[in-house]
Parts: sequence; structure tokens; C-alpha cells
Amino acid sequence: MELYSGYINKLIEELAALPGIGNKSAQRLAFHLINMPQDKVNRLANTMIEAKANVRYCKECYTLTDRDICPVCANKNRNHKLIMVVENTRDLAAYEKTGRYEGVYHVLHGAISPMLGIGPGDIKLKELIERLKGDVEEVIIATNSSLEGETTAMYISKMIKPMGIKVTRIASGVPVGGDLEYIDEVTLLRALEGRVEL
Repeated sequence: MELYSGYINKLIEELAALPGIGNKSAQRLAFHLINMPQDKVNRLANTMIEAKANVRYCKECYTLTDRDICPVCANKNRNHKLIMVVENTRDLAAYEKTGRYEGVYHVLHGAISPMLGIGPGDIKLKELIERLKGDVEEVIIATNSSLEGETTAMYISKMIKPMGIKVTRIASGVPVGGDLEYIDEVTLLRALEGRVEL
């Protein structure tokens, strides 16, 4: 039995198809949208349409932007000889929030995953290698510490090392507030290897 009319059901279905939105959240959002003033609904709809039409990849780092070159790559004060490789634009944003990284990025848009049929040619690796033909001193690999992220990091490292460019991997370890007894062995080992002097 349908609880709501066709338009409401269709709106709930479309919202529920978005990542991280379950059925209850979709219902809440649908009713919120229906109760919003018409001009706000129009502005939201137009913003989504404009973003879809105008957002593209940066020609240098492949993050999402509405310009040919993103603000990070266009910034002359950034160290363009230092490239941090991340899996997606959200990871780039997370590092930018720290306010401490002064280099530039390269966004892969995924990670190598043979189980999912994602190979090196399915992510932005050849574009990374092309960038490294310029004046680059160090590549920091900041992929996730998942099996896919580790596989991607190893693959990138093997590709870059023969080029004579320094390759580093971000340290990973114990989260703030984490109890050591509950942390897995690989994470503990990484925390030990990535230790810094106090």
C-alpha cells in the first residue's frame, strides 16, 4: 500500500538514492523541501543544475572545480614541487582544513581494487606520471589505509621510484582518544614506525 501520493513517493525515492541517505532521512528531506518557500526550492534546484553543468576536473590536479585550474593549483605561494596524492576530493578538503600543508595535490578519483575490477587505468595515474615529468621533488602518498589504498600506494611507489623522485607515505596510527588494547596490530605497527621526536 502506498502511503503517499506519486510525486511525494518519487521525491523520496530520488533522495533515498543519494549516498548516506536512508528512507527516513529521505522522507524528512522530502517534506522539508515541500514545505520550503518556492523561491528557495527554485534556488536549490538551479544551484544543483548549475553545479552539474559547470563543475569539472582541474587541468593540473584533477580535483573538482568550476575553473580550468583550481584555487590550490593557481596559488603561486604553494610548493608545486611537493605533490600529495589522495583518493578523492573529500580527502583533499580534509588536508586543506588542517591549514598546515603547503604543497599541491593530485586526485586519483579512486583506488586500485582488483575485486571491484578497478585497475590502474581506471584512476588518474597516467595523469600523475605526466605531471611528474616537470620539476617535482617529493610525492606524498596519502591514500587510505584500506587494502585498496595500500595496493594503490605500493603501485604508485613502484612507478615513481625509478624516476628519482622522493616518495613518502603518510603515517597512520592510533586515533586520539583510542585505547591501545582495541587497536589492530597493523595500526599499532604503523604508529610505531611513524613516531616523531618530542
